[in-house]
Amino acid sequence: CPAAEEPVLLAELKPGRPQRYDWKSSCETWSVAFSPDGAWFAWSQGHCVVKLIPWPLGEAELGCKTSERKSRGSKAETWSRGAAKEKTLECGQIVWGLAFSAWPAAEDGDPACAVGLPCLVLATGLNDGQIKVWEVQTGHLLFSLLGHQDVVRDLSFAPNGSPILVSASRDKTLRVWDLSRNGRQVQVLSGHVQWVYCCSISPDCSMLCSAAGEKSALLWSMRSYTLIRRLEGHQSSVVSCDFSPDSALLVTASYDACVIMWDPYTGEQLRTLRHVPLHSMLDSSSEIHTSSLRSVCFSPEGLYLATVADDRLLRIWALELRSPVAFAPMTNGLCCMYFPHGGFIATGTRDGHVQFWTAPRVLSSLKHLCRKALRTFLTTYQVLALPIPRKLKEFLTYRTF
Repeated sequence: CPAAEEPVLLAELKPGRPQRYDWKSSCETWSVAFSPDGAWFAWSQGHCVVKLIPWPLGEAELGCKTSERKSRGSKAETWSRGAAKEKTLECGQIVWGLAFSAWPAAEDGDPACAVGLPCLVLATGLNDGQIKVWEVQTGHLLFSLLGHQDVVRDLSFAPNGSPILVSASRDKTLRVWDLSRNGRQVQVLSGHVQWVYCCSISPDCSMLCSAAGEKSALLWSMRSYTLIRRLEGHQSSVVSCDFSPDSALLVTASYDACVIMWDPYTGEQLRTLRHVPLHSMLDSSSEIHTSSLRSVCFSPEGLYLATVADDRLLRIWALELRSPVAFAPMTNGLCCMYFPHGGFIATGTRDGHVQFWTAPRVLSSLKHLCRKALRTFLTTYQVLALPIPRKLKEFLTYRTF
């Protein structure tokens, strides 16, 4: 797999209001999110505000004084904007977590919005433990979910369109909410002894991974809401996690400067991606903390990973390789997210900015497409039980790296 083209910064959006230095943690972009259909982008831009921006970005946005755009001549993208208008959600508290969900279809099979229900919602996790759920089209507040006793750090909707929301909090718990029952709290998951930083529901909706300030990540059943196993292997706090699009792989990122790729079904470590300094002449002993990871995410086709670390680099990794295929310099990065249809990565920074980068566009091989299709509904154990050659089993279980 050849080195990918370096990511190009397409646009950088900056908050339109000055930083308030009197309020600690008020200006960071702790999270960014694209809607599942790719039509909206949510930016927690600090100052208790979330911006809902129609995608693709409009020329007016890129030309205004609070944003700037860098592109390389002929490589400039053509941006356009539909009828949708940008919205500002005043959340009243510092916003830490964001998650979109398409509202499920109505009972009679019509789209939810055809019968007056919201079609797209955005959940926001706040500093005071509240979760506010907004209707995207109108910007109206639908629910305020109460239960957490501290910062709601991360949110994850069930990817199958069911109205189940999982929240991760500094109160050391995860909570499961059902929006179809007026946001009723379904379950409290206890097991972490530190702040919970991240939660991710597998695309097949069978598993939930959570990462706290601990050396192990926890894997939960989304059917019984019980702990399946602890994933132990990191040397420092695990802070971010993500499942591959076919649910066959799980990645965890840690302050130990490593990403570990797991088979979530067996708990096996498949490989470790080490974030070594880009310039080897630097004193490696001083790099331990500057390479601390902040965020990891899978690309939509499942062949790449993106990571953001404190060493001021956005890295892109190919699944088969142990070293990054591309780098981009970025300062104070906190989070990263792929555009659902590929080709772009959004990153958020400590000073409230959001940046949009080009990402390698890849045409999946027929082999990978077949593997992805099979692994979407077959567990590792089911693959291993198939009467097929060993090498094929190794490929289907991602053990041919």
